[in-house]
Amino acid sequence: MTLGSIAITMLGLLFVTFLIGRVMPIDPVLAIVGERASPEVYNRVYQELGLDRPLLVQFWFYLQDVVRGDFGTSLLTARPVSEDIARVFPATLELATLGTLMGVLLGVPLGVLAAVRRGSWIDQIARVVALVGYSMPIFWLGLMGLLIFYGILGWVGGPGRLSIFYDGMIEPVTGMILIDSALAGDGTVFRDALSHIVLPASLLGYYSLAYISRMTRSFMLEQMSAEYVTTARVKGLSERAVIWNHAFRNIRVQLITVIALSYAGLLEGSVLTEIIFSWPGIGSYITNALLSADMSAVLGGTVVVGLAFVLLNVFSDLLYKVFDPRAK
Repeated sequence: MTLGSIAITMLGLLFVTFLIGRVMPIDPVLAIVGERASPEVYNRVYQELGLDRPLLVQFWFYLQDVVRGDFGTSLLTARPVSEDIARVFPATLELATLGTLMGVLLGVPLGVLAAVRRGSWIDQIARVVALVGYSMPIFWLGLMGLLIFYGILGWVGGPGRLSIFYDGMIEPVTGMILIDSALAGDGTVFRDALSHIVLPASLLGYYSLAYISRMTRSFMLEQMSAEYVTTARVKGLSERAVIWNHAFRNIRVQLITVIALSYAGLLEGSVLTEIIFSWPGIGSYITNALLSADMSAVLGGTVVVGLAFVLLNVFSDLLYKVFDPRAK
């Protein structure tokens, strides 16, 4: 992805989010002044927000604000939206990263094994695992997980990122509690944070595992039936070398795309998980802002999530060149 295509993509994203803010059946002026405000107050705020200007002019000023990192002020928190996003996004990043790592570390070997043992009981189990991961509503799995592992067994921490007793004990550096507590050398807070994140991360990891294992199996089946694999076996190479040094090596570039899409999906699609587990991430932030007609926060969060998608695509392109020199 070239710099030009990145710029065009981001410009299109900003224009779409801007239009969404204008076509939503929510009056931003009423959200600020209230329904009982006088016409004079309404008109003054209407002009202060620049809503009396032509649409393209409004977009131009909106674009300038976004480039400066100014998404406006949140009606819900009365703080700049950029500060709110900087506070909540690390929580989502921590949760989605751990979920993606679980999905990759378990999903890739499972998909490879299912393809190599096609038709066996291992393959059947892998397909059932993927099917259940796609079919089961994540909010139901979350509620059942809380009931069983927290409510009944007491194996994990409850909703939230930390127990109330430890809240505020660690100075935020990255905003990700596991990393910050490890940097501070506080094992007690680290274990408490781990007990809270393990269940929601496992749910997201299972969802990621289902997608990654299914795609890995499909890619590997295509490679295992190729002529070069048969040739490698005829030459006397071990089955391990044929699978990992030949077949798997040729699907790495495809897997990069799959993993990047899975990661991006968890970054923007973990809203239900965050709500169920009271996880103060960007998904919960955007949802609460939408319910409160706080369009500045909604649009700011949407832009940040879209930017994450673009950056992941750029990172995938860079990895293509590492694993496949022909991409250069």
